[in-house]
Amino acid sequence: MIRGIHHVAVHVRDLDRMIRFYKDAFGFELVGEPFGWEKNEFIDRIVDVPDSAARGAMLRCGTCYMELFQYSAPAPVSDRPLQPYDKGYTHFCVDVTEIEQEYERLRGLGMTFSQPAPIDVGHVKTIYGRDPEGNLIEIQQTAPHCDFPLDKLAPLSPLA
Repeated sequence: MIRGIHHVAVHVRDLDRMIRFYKDAFGFELVGEPFGWEKNEFIDRIVDVPDSAARGAMLRCGTCYMELFQYSAPAPVSDRPLQPYDKGYTHFCVDVTEIEQEYERLRGLGMTFSQPAPIDVGHVKTIYGRDPEGNLIEIQQTAPHCDFPLDKLAPLSPLA
């Protein structure tokens, strides 16, 4: 039985800095204690990465968990942040109210945006920005007539 998405994972360069950023920027809370591994064949099998070493932490906000990883081995193939058109998971979206105020607050916390303000699409106001390490985050405010507001997620029963 599929119940829904449990968490999104993001690889970061500085775990402690990014935990602080996601707590301050979006209200994420640390769940349990940060964890780590090195030279652990069992974990290597789970993550499907031979000879891996990393630190990690699980964060929670609203209906979403986020897992942050800081790998020390192996070295990444690229340290370039993904673009919206790259193959693979490229961003996650945070639902907000008062998007213009959140835009300014997040800029003050180190997010960067290429647009000078959120864009009104009609059913949503939205803007893409980057966290201090360059990871792409969409900030979105749904309009009252939007078909997919966040509050429609909570009462759903598990999927069969």
